[in-house]
Amino acid sequence: MLVLIKETYDDLSRHTAGMIADRIRRKPDLVLGLATGTTPLGLYRELIRLHRNDGLSFARVTTFNLDEYIGLPRTHPQSYYHFMQENLFRHIDVDPTAIYIPDGMAPDIDAQCEWYEQQIVRRGGIDVQILGIGANGHIAFNEPGSSLGSRTRIKTLADQTVKDNARFFKTADEVPKTAITMGIGTIMEAREVFLVASGAGKAAAVKAAIEGPITAMVPASIIQMHRKAYVLLDRDAASQLTHTFRG
Repeated sequence: MLVLIKETYDDLSRHTAGMIADRIRRKPDLVLGLATGTTPLGLYRELIRLHRNDGLSFARVTTFNLDEYIGLPRTHPQSYYHFMQENLFRHIDVDPTAIYIPDGMAPDIDAQCEWYEQQIVRRGGIDVQILGIGANGHIAFNEPGSSLGSRTRIKTLADQTVKDNARFFKTADEVPKTAITMGIGTIMEAREVFLVASGAGKAAAVKAAIEGPITAMVPASIIQMHRKAYVLLDRDAASQLTHTFRG
């Protein structure tokens, strides 16, 4: 596990985008795992800039998103399908048939989860998986207490996660209480993992994940066991770390 600390959110976004761009240039048919939320927005803006100004092509890239709310149609402004279209996909040359996002409106959610796992295998596995981290230490929608060997499945969201996500909805009551999420076991099979965190609000979770014990109560702590994991932080997100890491 390599921890990289950048001074600001913009520095963090640029650096992470540069690492991803490097991997795409070395392997144009990269399989890229993507995350939603506010943290990756700067990263996605920088990838768009690299596409427009530097010729970075996503034409052969395949993408898999970590999760999606159950019960929100893809046209809903808070669906993760809509989020990805607005903040990345419609601005780059990615092949629409190579975009995979769980279908939260599928008539058989269990079958959808099994199908999603099969598609990851069919595409050769995920090369680079981008992760955020929740204030309670969750990755994707794997809440505290999730099995460290779990696969793509239905997950009930923790009260803290619902509260944190309520800012994107008119009221907390509108936040879906369940989601489809990649499992921790699925995430750990990616060849590289990039956990990206920004802001003082994530500092305690970051400390627990990378300096604390490996525990299902802090799902992100499992990345300590990954053979090639990068933790990319801005100075605020790193503010509670005890050890000195590379900047």
